[in-house]
Amino acid sequence: MITVLFFAQLKEQLKTDRTTLELPNDSRVKDVIAALVALHPEWESYLSNRTLLCAINQDMAELEDSVKAGDEVAFFPPVTGG
Repeated sequence: MITVLFFAQLKEQLKTDRTTLELPNDSRVKDVIAALVALHPEWESYLSNRTLLCAINQDMAELEDSVKAGDEVAFFPPVTGG
């Protein structure tokens, strides 16, 4: 089981802060996104945003990075400061 977390504006847009997924151990971040969109097609425009950031177990990650059972995958928009 993979725990998926959503932060900031993304959490508001998806109307949830977390979900769980069962995926094969050879999955990648892009597979997590595909599985989420398959379950919630209305999330596609938010999760396909090229500026969306991702972390696996609190380490920054890319779309091709591997995920496995027990991992925590977090998605969040880029943060700006001022």
